[in-house]
Amino acid sequence: MRTAEMTNIVDYVAGERPPSAPQLRSQGAELVSSGVRYRTWCKQEAVAAVIVDGQKNILRTIPLQAEGRGYYSVIDIAGAAGDLYGYRLGESQAWPDPASRWQPHGVHGPSMVVDPHVFPWRDDGWVAPPYSELIIYELHIGTFTDDGTFRGAIAQLDQLIDLGVNAIELMPIADFSGARNWGYDGVALYAPSRAYGHPDDLRALVDAAHVRGLAVILDVVYNHLGPDGNYLGVYHSGYFNPEHQTPWGAGLHFEAEAVREFFAENATYWMREFHIDGFRLDATHAIQDFSERHILAEIAARVHSEGGFVVAEDDRNEPALLRSQNDGGLGFDGAWSDDFHHVIRVMLTQQREGYYGDFAGTAHDLAETLQHGWLYRGQRTRIDGHPRGRESSALAPEQFVYCISNHDQVGNRAFGERLGHVIHPAAYRAASALICLVPYTPMLFMGQEWNASSPFQFFTDHNTELGHLITEGRRREFRHFAAFREPELIKTIPDPQAENTFVNSKLRWDEARQPQHVGVLRLYREFLHLRKTHPAFADRSRTNWRVEQTSDGIILLMAGIKSASSCVVAIDLVGGHARPDLSGVDIHSSQWKPCLSSNETRFGGDPARSFSVPTVMVLEPA
Repeated sequence: MRTAEMTNIVDYVAGERPPSAPQLRSQGAELVSSGVRYRTWCKQEAVAAVIVDGQKNILRTIPLQAEGRGYYSVIDIAGAAGDLYGYRLGESQAWPDPASRWQPHGVHGPSMVVDPHVFPWRDDGWVAPPYSELIIYELHIGTFTDDGTFRGAIAQLDQLIDLGVNAIELMPIADFSGARNWGYDGVALYAPSRAYGHPDDLRALVDAAHVRGLAVILDVVYNHLGPDGNYLGVYHSGYFNPEHQTPWGAGLHFEAEAVREFFAENATYWMREFHIDGFRLDATHAIQDFSERHILAEIAARVHSEGGFVVAEDDRNEPALLRSQNDGGLGFDGAWSDDFHHVIRVMLTQQREGYYGDFAGTAHDLAETLQHGWLYRGQRTRIDGHPRGRESSALAPEQFVYCISNHDQVGNRAFGERLGHVIHPAAYRAASALICLVPYTPMLFMGQEWNASSPFQFFTDHNTELGHLITEGRRREFRHFAAFREPELIKTIPDPQAENTFVNSKLRWDEARQPQHVGVLRLYREFLHLRKTHPAFADRSRTNWRVEQTSDGIILLMAGIKSASSCVVAIDLVGGHARPDLSGVDIHSSQWKPCLSSNETRFGGDPARSFSVPTVMVLEPA
């Protein structure tokens, strides 16, 4: 006897993978010659793919067959691109696919079968700039433009080319709960957020970037998933290991083969299907793995095999992260060097609360950081007295990513103020000139190139219950700061859940043409141009430059020591000095003349006051 439920069950083909199997993912819905192959990893023995319409009415239900090792699969011979589906585990409801390519109705809704091969790419023959030549521009899709979409971002790419950067770094785009988020609450790691557009809209952005000569770096989060819409545990408890604790709860169980594969192949998925060039991995210090081969080494090797690169956010100052795997390291190409940012920040603001307490902000510390890449190379920290970091002399300069602003260092402030909002304009120009000329890999945060007036605040759009906890938690973060000792002041911190917090964080591109901003933008363009065209900066190997500090605290970065052409970058971020004495500097010459200064009139400065106010000046042999 056929029941109503049975009428929704269609024939299926189970078992063998089609000939194109090497390109298929370990999990997800894949278009194959005979239909759609569904595959998932779970603990429940009765698994079915449930295909629904836009109103979630069941169109057909297809049992999956066990393959072993916890994997289940089936081919739906009636399947096609555009099908909405979920997985029923036992007698449960249908759940979204953890490996979904798109969640058009949000992370709690059905997943969609997507054809990843119909987009008309124009980037045939694309070759990314060498990693050692990258000048990175970090941006958040939702606040980069008024409409906050992948396609909307395309309109501003020419501005970035004029600026002089050659790589954009997208803050995480994996889909998240609600309509707005920084991206670090992602739960659908294979699905570009529907808040920003269709997957093909992301392809259009990457394609447009490549056509203009811009590499695309994707920020990915493999240390945790967000608090709402994470259904991994519904499928299998083995995704998480309670012994691997992180600041966000139980860590991922990378010793499990299926979990390892799910995350390791994520990066190559973005490369193959979206032509992503490289990755920034969030908080790698929070990723624990006791496998014979660490998951980070596995990810780095897979990305390298596809021609990409990987950069870590890691607070340990650990050279092993950056050593090649042949030398016993994890093989990452680079890492964010927060020491540089923190030294600069304390030097310019004198703020030492929180983790800034480990930094004195002296000219000596800045010189040490510029010479070595990291400040902490085994010294004991000022806060807890524990040793931090290791010697960095064997690492290449490009392996250190430097910034004076990024999403964390702006957005983690209570009101999201940018650096330029809290320091003197001359100091901001000097710090800006310096970041353009460091021998390391420079990274800018969107809007810093014209000292944007808009803040970048912390914003979310969680459900009411979770959102209340986020709001209260955000305010608790700052209760020990001197500025918020009065309870009433805590209430003035922007509510992450309020839409205005998100809207206020959007860039206002029209202001870049206003008089108070145009000089700063011109400075960034000219200093980046100098970096790319002056022969002294062409070779940034450690033997071709050195850092010295004069007796009165001015720092000299001497570039082109082995080259036919040389220059001296005189760095004074606090001012109050006379012009630097270069009589003892002998790099092809003992006489020097100014070439470019952060205090030129066209940048908004006053050249007559150079070094009496913060200044970075480039000098050439006279």
